[in-house]
Amino acid sequence: MNALRLWFSFVLVGMLGMIVWASSRCALFAIPGEVLRHPWFIATLLDAYLAFVAFWVWLAWKEGTVAARGLWLVVILLWGNPAIALYLLLELTRVRREGGGLDAVFTRKRSGAVMLPAILLGLGLVVYLIGAKSVWFG
Repeated sequence: MNALRLWFSFVLVGMLGMIVWASSRCALFAIPGEVLRHPWFIATLLDAYLAFVAFWVWLAWKEGTVAARGLWLVVILLWGNPAIALYLLLELTRVRREGGGLDAVFTRKRSGAVMLPAILLGLGLVVYLIGAKSVWFG
């Protein structure tokens, strides 16, 4: 499980670093039209979002409330792999604290807490609104 913790830590830090780097280079919604219409951009984006939803299907089974499921869906669609990595790091930490092996990460259901996904949703909306300021204010 240490290898998984290391991997998901790398994904989380690496993707957040990439987001900061990209944000410092250009506004979120300043993607040129020719990129947005490029078939490989569309295919890659669809591939990523289908994978996000596939992960969420498992998460929705695992989480115990409709509110937690819905919040996590929006958070994963906003944040992508950083949200997935954070969720799995939290699960790996819970299993270590509560006892159990890797099977507990994938098969133990949760009560469906909403505080963390609500906070992440708020942060995601702030980031997107900041990214959209160039669209609104030129």
